[in-house]
Amino acid sequence: MNTIREQIMALLEQKDWDARALSQRLGVREKEVYAHIPHVLKSAEAAGKKLIVLGPECMSCGFRFEGRKKDREKIGRPGRCPKCRAERITAPRFTILG
Repeated sequence: MNTIREQIMALLEQKDWDARALSQRLGVREKEVYAHIPHVLKSAEAAGKKLIVLGPECMSCGFRFEGRKKDREKIGRPGRCPKCRAERITAPRFTILG
């Protein structure tokens, strides 16, 4: 049986997923998926692959948040749009290339 992180990596290599879909597929909490993502990033890099973070988007004005820029940056769904202050934000999506 594979670990949660190995299962996340295997799923992300197939297509892009958001944390909620991953949590439902794996039977863990969404918050736990977000906690595993930085470790999946390191494992992917060690395997010569690249974890891509497709940034969230505001559903009201279309503002697109940037993907992950640095290792210490928080990964998750923002609370509000900095442009229009709306709270309807899509979740970030993750995929592994390579």
